[in-house]
Amino acid sequence: MTQHKTVLALIGLPFLVLLPQTLAAEQDIEVMVVTSSRQAQALVNLAEAVAVIDEDTIKNVSPGHPSELLNRVSGVHVNDLGGEGHMTAIRQPISTGGVYLFLEDGLPTRPTGFFNHNGLYEIDIPNSGRVEVTKGPGSALYGSDAIGGIFNILTPEPTAQFSGKAQAELGSDGWQRGLLSLSSPLNDAHSFYWQLNSTQSDGFREESDYQRLSSNLRLDSELGSHTRVKSLLSFGKVDQSGTSGLSLTDFEQNPAHNYYHGDIGARDVQALRLSAELRHQLSDNSELMLTPFFRDNRSDLMPSWMLSYDPVVQQTRFKSYGLLAQYSQHTQNSVNWSAGIDVDYTPASFAEQQISVTQQDGIYTDYALTGRTNYHYDADQTVLSPYAQLQWFATEQLIISLGARYDYFSVDYTDLLDADVPQQVGRSSWLRPPSQKLSYNQLSPKAGIVWKFADNQQLYANRRHAFRVPSVGQVFRPGSSNDTTALEPVTAVNHELGWRGQFGNIQLDASLYDLTIKDDVVTYIDANSRKVTNAGKTSHRGVELMLQWALTDELKLQSSGTLTRQKYEDFQYLFSCFPPVCVPPVNETRNFASFDVGKAPKQLWQSSLSYQPRAVSGLWLELEWQKVGRYFTDETNTNTYNGHDLWHLRARYPLTDNITLAARLMNITDKTYSTYTSNQVGSSAVEYRPGMPRSVFVSATVNF
Repeated sequence: MTQHKTVLALIGLPFLVLLPQTLAAEQDIEVMVVTSSRQAQALVNLAEAVAVIDEDTIKNVSPGHPSELLNRVSGVHVNDLGGEGHMTAIRQPISTGGVYLFLEDGLPTRPTGFFNHNGLYEIDIPNSGRVEVTKGPGSALYGSDAIGGIFNILTPEPTAQFSGKAQAELGSDGWQRGLLSLSSPLNDAHSFYWQLNSTQSDGFREESDYQRLSSNLRLDSELGSHTRVKSLLSFGKVDQSGTSGLSLTDFEQNPAHNYYHGDIGARDVQALRLSAELRHQLSDNSELMLTPFFRDNRSDLMPSWMLSYDPVVQQTRFKSYGLLAQYSQHTQNSVNWSAGIDVDYTPASFAEQQISVTQQDGIYTDYALTGRTNYHYDADQTVLSPYAQLQWFATEQLIISLGARYDYFSVDYTDLLDADVPQQVGRSSWLRPPSQKLSYNQLSPKAGIVWKFADNQQLYANRRHAFRVPSVGQVFRPGSSNDTTALEPVTAVNHELGWRGQFGNIQLDASLYDLTIKDDVVTYIDANSRKVTNAGKTSHRGVELMLQWALTDELKLQSSGTLTRQKYEDFQYLFSCFPPVCVPPVNETRNFASFDVGKAPKQLWQSSLSYQPRAVSGLWLELEWQKVGRYFTDETNTNTYNGHDLWHLRARYPLTDNITLAARLMNITDKTYSTYTSNQVGSSAVEYRPGMPRSVFVSATVNF
């Protein structure tokens, strides 16, 4: 705790010194947020913790990986698993858990039940116009998965005149990236914005190459004086080699080593989305929004985490047909309210084939199909979600918000394998539920309050219920787990108290939260199989802090951080382990109540100091520090990763009015660090995922 108090004192010192001097300072331009209601609202009116990353920041950071941009937000940690692979931790441990919602212009990129912890690689973040991050459960507009947080990646608006940008970037380890965008009015009623991202890298580890090709086309249309349509077509294709965790010896002595060569652990992902957001002004204070959408996703994957006990290749296909419908009204007595319904029909298929793998000197080098198909099924999901929310400006200082959402899920599952395909061979099991229909339903109430106790300060509080349904894979690909069709939805309750202050050249934000999660869906290794179950209750508490301070006309400081305490309150499951893994055999109930949640860093900090000297017009320099704190590597709290500190340097300089040069030097000190450190319960073998060594990237951008 001494270290925590020291950090808090250092961050709090400038606040105490300068706050009295800045109370009368003129407030900056209002920050607007669209995620909460799908309409632009001032951040100061919202009873929730939201961070906004603007287009200038995206351009300056020029992220090669989503983590380089998103980790600037207090309480947010996105790690780097190679390529654009990642896990996320917002008020949660670093995990693959489906407790986050990824949006593109307000539309979920995937349907409920098909969460992918790598989901951000399906969105073109470097070309985005704005990013909004909601921490904790979202408003009544969002249902399943919106527990830890929401990422809303917003596309740029078309420009009033023809314009374009071409950026070429080269970097360490064969990094090559080209970004291209064009925008123009087509006529008085229509304008477009098109962008392309082509990226490839050899990776800093052995045989860890990565390729990405993505494109967005946005068309904005004015259909009369009261009707606007925003049409968006997004396509992305990612081809990524597998990268393994390493033993401690290899991690320390040869972090570029990779136990997966060739196509081992590789994934090939393709995502297509099409939507048309229609907004019609019914009157001066009412609006109807209709957004029909279509998704088409394909994924071919060799799960690397299963290579040692159940090697397979998996193919997932799904298409979605849906509609977001919302009616909004602002009444004369300062009440904003909206009601709507989300409809999503997603027919999906899944196939899994068994493989045999070849190892040489501890490295997986090749594989072959055995001829056995473990799973082949269809799962057609229908979701109906009506909701309503109200925002009441009770006085000039007091705003009350209320909302509720009801989600109904129906899944029609059909086993496509012949009944004579065995579900158990030797000691290995591939249990298959019989064809059936499942349904879930959940009511999620929300309430919040904002008190503007000064012209430039707000207190806010909220209580929000949230949940997530078990994923299709957890239910219908059970492995050796019994009764997975009886899995219950994960439920969560979030209490939050926050304060925001705007003091001219200083912006401050602080929030305290208490998030309790029940019936978490837990996956664990049991002997030679992977099992899944609901397991008890966990608590997640913490404080999030943010500071933006224009020290002078030339120097700007941005700092964010979080301190967390995450505990297992009631967390147990039956653990079995047999020889040769466990001698003697183990068959016991393990309870981790009162233990710290595994893979949950105690603290996260980020600070950046930018410098724009008047003497060199247009030059921008930034020094960034990032810290990931200590955490336990599993539920037993017997192994620890001590965390790490990283330093980065960025620069931009306009060579001419149309040409800009940029560079970034990542991991200046060439620190050897792990982006994810873990071990299975009962195993002393800790695995480390090495992070990127010192790397340099340079780019040239032509604007026209």
